Amino acid sequence: MRIHVRRTGGFAGIERSATVDTTARPDAAEWHALAREAVGDGERTGPLRTGVPDGFAYEITVDGRTVHTAEPRLTPAQRKLVSRVLREGA
Repeated sequence: MRIHVRRTGGFAGIERSATVDTTARPDAAEWHALAREAVGDGERTGPLRTGVPDGFAYEITVDGRTVHTAEPRLTPAQRKLVSRVLREGA
């Protein structure tokens, strides 16, 4: 499973993105469950432009399926997934 997160917006407007490939990971089952929950909670429409001023907007792609969300609307699963991918991804 490939999980890609793209974060845009914020005060400085700096874009950040990262990808995690779970194929060879020993914790792949945990990643899969979290990714399924996060994608299931998301909007399948285009990028969200509404949120809080200077907040972040997120594009989460799991195996080609993309959802969009923005602060403060991230679900707990989305927040955890985004944090993990941006921290551990390449």
